[in-house]
This record gives sequence, C-alpha cells and structure tokens, in this order.
Amino acid sequence: MAVSEDLLPGLVIRAQSGFFAVETPQGVVTAQLRGRHKRRRRARDLIAVGDRVKVSLVDEGVAAIEEIEERERALSRRAPGSEREQVIVANLDQAVFVFSCAEPAPNFRLLDRLLVVAESQDIPAVICANKVDLIGGREARGLFGVYERLGYPVFYTSAKTGEGIDELRQALIGKLSVFAGPSGVGKSSLLNAIQPDLGLRIGEVSKATGRGQHTTVVPKLVPLEGGGYVADTPGVKAFALWDIEPEELDGYFREISPLVAHCAFSDCTHVHEPGCAVLAALKRGEISRQRYESYQRLRLGDLD
Repeated sequence: MAVSEDLLPGLVIRAQSGFFAVETPQGVVTAQLRGRHKRRRRARDLIAVGDRVKVSLVDEGVAAIEEIEERERALSRRAPGSEREQVIVANLDQAVFVFSCAEPAPNFRLLDRLLVVAESQDIPAVICANKVDLIGGREARGLFGVYERLGYPVFYTSAKTGEGIDELRQALIGKLSVFAGPSGVGKSSLLNAIQPDLGLRIGEVSKATGRGQHTTVVPKLVPLEGGGYVADTPGVKAFALWDIEPEELDGYFREISPLVAHCAFSDCTHVHEPGCAVLAALKRGEISRQRYESYQRLRLGDLD
C-alpha cells in the first residue's frame, strides 16, 4: 500500500485497544501508531482522546499516526493498580463535572477531588447538578450552593423535564468539553437532551446498590451541532490523584489558598497547628466544613 507524502492534521475522537478514530479534513480515519512511537518508554498514555496528531493515509479510511502534538493540558488520574498517568481527555477547554441531586446521592468527596485536578491543570471547571426534578431547586441549591459561592458555574438541570438544558448547551458551544462524574448521574441522558440525535445508551441506577451502571465504555468525542465537542466518559467510582503532592493541596482549594499566607508557620498543614488561619476561618464558619474535610482527608494522605 502506498503512503501519502502529505501529512494531515487530525483530532483523536476515540481511542480503544491501540486503534484511534481521527477526524481529519478528509473525514474520519482509523489510525494506529507508527512503530517508533510504540517503542517509547512512557509513564503516561501516549495518545488520548482530544490529542492533536498528524497522520499519513495508508489506504481509504486507514492511516498511520506520524506526529503527536504537545498537549496543552489534560484531565488525568493515576491509573488503577499502577503508578502510570491515565489521561482521560487531552487539550480540553473545560471540564463539566456531572453529579446528580439524588439517585444516586451526590458524592462531594469525589467532586472535590475532580476540582483539585482541574485547578492543578488550570482547566476551567463547570458543575452540573442533574436530576434537580427529584428534589426541587431550593434543596438542590442548598447542596451545591457552596460551589457557586466559590465562583464555580453551577447548572441545575433535568434531562427528564428539560430544565437548564438550553443554558448548558450554550456553555458547550465552540469548546472541547468533557463530561465526567459517577455512573448513573445522567451524563449520557444530558447529552441526548442537548442534542437528541446522538442516541447514546442510557443506563438505570441499580436498585440493589443505589449506584449507577456504566453505559459509556470508552471515552469519545461527540461533535455538537453548534460547534465544539463533548467527551462522554465512563463513570468514575474513584479518582486517584496524579502528580499532586499533599503539601500542594492548599493551593488548589479556592477558599483555603488566600488564607495560607496568614498562617503562623510557613509549612502549616492546616490540620492541627496553632496560629492557623484556615482553622480559624473554619471555626468562624467562613469556609465549608464539608470542603475542609475533603481537604483534610487528602492532606493526610488519602490520595487514592
């Protein structure tokens, strides 16, 4: 087979088992890495959804990945059972962290972990409080209002009633976004509501466990009619932090970071020290105890 001399720019829109769907100016092709790339030793995924590459055409609809452009940022975690970085989506413009108001109940520890990763990678973060129809807007804002007060945009949505869908759709236009969150919170349902022709599979919350069931198996970029892409990702039960040290954490909590300079000790952990400005603010009720407990658990080593 003859290989084209001209390299085509492309965007990786799906990755599975060493095969990559790459969107190019000549359409979507199925591509594999050239052997020289496969031989490179690495502690992170060499190619992920969202990566920009250059490919050579091998045959109709078939290509080889010749070059991989440097990533601007990535939503990553430590791969389960290893010390490797697992890149979920690369080069994203924003992360939309989707949690349900009920069924299943919101896991704020996981949300706080995801926000730490977004802050560490300088990824703009948006929170989507879905299934608001199950508890009502007032109670939903009571649950998620702390994040609004910290400056995170929060969308209160219901894929069932359509509440908040138009506003969320507008926030996605022209951007490469990722939907991330636990299984069963309605990520695929939201995408189907935003763009009805997507036809993404939808799962139900298990009655036995109260947890969601996976419907998305591998990450993929979904093109949006108004421009931009959304990455629908498998649900996450845990999110082990990658390349974040405990002593860095206070810089990734928006309410804690401004207080650090006022602590009596420069190496204050904000857990037990006298003269700690963070503990004083906590005692005065100026920072959320729920958020502080998330920080405390991470600071004391619960990075897995």
